[in-house]
Amino acid sequence: MKTRIHVNMHAIRRNKRLGTSEPVIAARTYKAVAYGHEVTIHGPSAVVYRPDRPLSCGARVWIETDAEVTVK
Repeated sequence: MKTRIHVNMHAIRRNKRLGTSEPVIAARTYKAVAYGHEVTIHGPSAVVYRPDRPLSCGARVWIETDAEVTVK
Protein backbone atom coordinates (compact mmCIF):
# COMPACT_ATOMS: atom_id res chain seq x y z
CA MET A 1 0.00 0.00 0.00
CA LYS A 2 1.48 3.36 -1.02
CA THR A 3 2.09 5.83 1.82
CA ARG A 4 2.75 9.53 1.33
CA ILE A 5 4.48 11.38 4.16
CA HIS A 6 4.61 15.15 4.42
CA VAL A 7 5.10 17.96 6.93
CA ASN A 8 2.14 20.20 7.74
CA MET A 9 3.55 23.75 7.68
CA HIS A 10 0.29 25.19 9.03
CA ALA A 11 0.65 23.03 12.15
CA ILE A 12 4.27 24.17 12.59
CA ARG A 13 3.21 27.82 12.45
CA ARG A 14 0.28 27.18 14.82
CA ASN A 15 2.58 25.40 17.31
CA LYS A 16 5.00 28.32 17.22
CA ARG A 17 2.25 30.90 17.65
CA LEU A 18 0.44 29.06 20.46
CA GLY A 19 3.45 27.44 22.14
CA THR A 20 1.99 23.97 21.60
CA SER A 21 3.51 20.72 20.32
CA GLU A 22 0.84 19.17 18.09
CA PRO A 23 2.05 16.50 15.61
CA VAL A 24 3.13 17.99 12.27
CA ILE A 25 4.04 14.90 10.23
CA ALA A 26 1.23 13.24 8.28
CA ALA A 27 1.45 9.71 6.83
CA ARG A 28 -1.41 9.22 4.37
CA THR A 29 -2.69 6.08 2.71
CA TYR A 30 -5.89 5.65 0.75
CA LYS A 31 -7.46 4.30 3.97
CA ALA A 32 -6.37 6.73 6.69
CA VAL A 33 -4.09 9.49 7.90
CA ALA A 34 -1.74 9.07 10.88
CA TYR A 35 -0.18 12.12 12.53
CA GLY A 36 2.99 12.04 14.59
CA HIS A 37 6.25 13.63 15.65
CA GLU A 38 8.47 10.94 14.10
CA VAL A 39 8.16 8.50 11.18
CA THR A 40 10.27 5.44 10.45
CA ILE A 41 10.22 3.99 6.93
CA HIS A 42 11.13 0.29 6.86
CA GLY A 43 12.30 0.05 3.25
CA PRO A 44 12.96 2.05 0.09
CA SER A 45 11.33 5.43 -0.45
CA ALA A 46 11.49 8.44 -2.77
CA VAL A 47 11.24 12.18 -2.18
CA VAL A 48 8.82 13.77 -4.69
CA TYR A 49 8.63 17.47 -5.65
CA ARG A 50 5.66 18.45 -7.82
CA PRO A 51 4.99 22.20 -7.65
CA ASP A 52 2.61 22.00 -10.62
CA ARG A 53 0.55 19.11 -9.15
CA PRO A 54 0.42 19.36 -5.33
CA LEU A 55 -1.45 16.89 -3.17
CA SER A 56 -5.05 17.71 -2.26
CA CYS A 57 -3.79 18.99 1.11
CA GLY A 58 -1.50 21.46 -0.70
CA ALA A 59 1.82 19.67 -0.13
CA ARG A 60 4.30 20.17 -2.97
CA VAL A 61 7.06 17.96 -1.51
CA TRP A 62 6.48 14.57 0.10
CA ILE A 63 7.99 11.13 0.60
CA GLU A 64 6.40 8.12 -1.12
CA THR A 65 6.95 4.51 -0.13
CA ASP A 66 5.38 1.11 -0.50
CA ALA A 67 7.29 -0.09 2.58
CA GLU A 68 5.88 -0.37 6.09
CA VAL A 69 5.77 2.94 7.97
CA THR A 70 5.77 3.42 11.74
CA VAL A 71 4.40 6.72 13.09
CA LYS A 72 5.28 7.75 16.66
